[in-house]
Amino acid sequence: ELKSYDRSVMWNSWGYVYFSDEKYEQAMQAYENVINEPEVTLPIRNSALLTLAQLNLVKQNYAKGIELILQWMDQVETVTAQSWYLLGQAYFQQGNYRKSMSSMKNAISMSEEEGYKPKENWYVLLAACISELKKEIGEKKALLQQRDIYEILVNLYPKKIYFVQLGGIYGQLGREKDYMITLKAAHAKDFLDKESEYLALAQLLLLNQNPYWAAQVLVSGQKKITTYTETVKDKTTGEEVKVEKTGPVVRDNEKNLKLLADSWRMAQEIEKAIPVLEKAAQLSKDGKSYVLLGNLYLAEDKLEQAVDSIKKGLKKGKIDKISQVHLTLGQAYFELQRFEDAKKEFRTA
Repeated sequence: ELKSYDRSVMWNSWGYVYFSDEKYEQAMQAYENVINEPEVTLPIRNSALLTLAQLNLVKQNYAKGIELILQWMDQVETVTAQSWYLLGQAYFQQGNYRKSMSSMKNAISMSEEEGYKPKENWYVLLAACISELKKEIGEKKALLQQRDIYEILVNLYPKKIYFVQLGGIYGQLGREKDYMITLKAAHAKDFLDKESEYLALAQLLLLNQNPYWAAQVLVSGQKKITTYTETVKDKTTGEEVKVEKTGPVVRDNEKNLKLLADSWRMAQEIEKAIPVLEKAAQLSKDGKSYVLLGNLYLAEDKLEQAVDSIKKGLKKGKIDKISQVHLTLGQAYFELQRFEDAKKEFRTA
């Protein structure tokens, strides 16, 4: 008959085999046998304790897993960063976010002491704990704590999601300039792939008096091709169906084209603004874009085009300050020395 120590070695070997084969129930039983042997050595018992804790977490026995990790922590000389992460994960799954947060902070600070950078999902779990405890911590304080985490994540593990999260937090904190810088960094890394992200960045750049960069961002979005889903009516059945289409991230609709034209105009790039505004005016249901286009042509001394555009605008209608529009048209006619037409427009104004 085997001695107790030999049995502990045997069960430990079987536990390893079962664990490798993903036979978790048999592995758990084997490791239970290891820790219950009276003559088991401390290193073998401690190793079995931690593995058994992990197996319980795999089987979603979180309370038992926590109990075993805490036992293991009591027994060993050095508690590792990885074991604090395991404990934090177990507490999180149990819904004990306060203890999970404390464990994750220990894991992160300990890994730095051990001389390696904390793992990506450790920060993610810590941010998730703060999110769950937002009411308890307080909205502003929670946002500031999450900001600190995402500032680390964008530097250590630069991924789109972390830039977007950090930008969103800056937005909530009213730090528009930092929001802009974060989105601009994400754009530089080619992380942006949604129209709303390009538009948000362009608007933030305009807000911060960077119209040239706003235009460049929008143009890059027009050039970037993506696959998107669109709902269309089936010609045969008449039912709505979803179809996959390929096209630019920033589409050439009236709103986007007007934003681009405004950006070029504010950047004093009138030559670039004109063709964009021409496209927007053609798509518009009112005459406002044509009137603005006419004003741009007038500023560039392109008088015939100015007259043509303003007349198109008046024909489309729904224009604000219509008397001002007639005055501008009159001015264009006057400079073309078409004095009768000019007089007529001035009288209408």
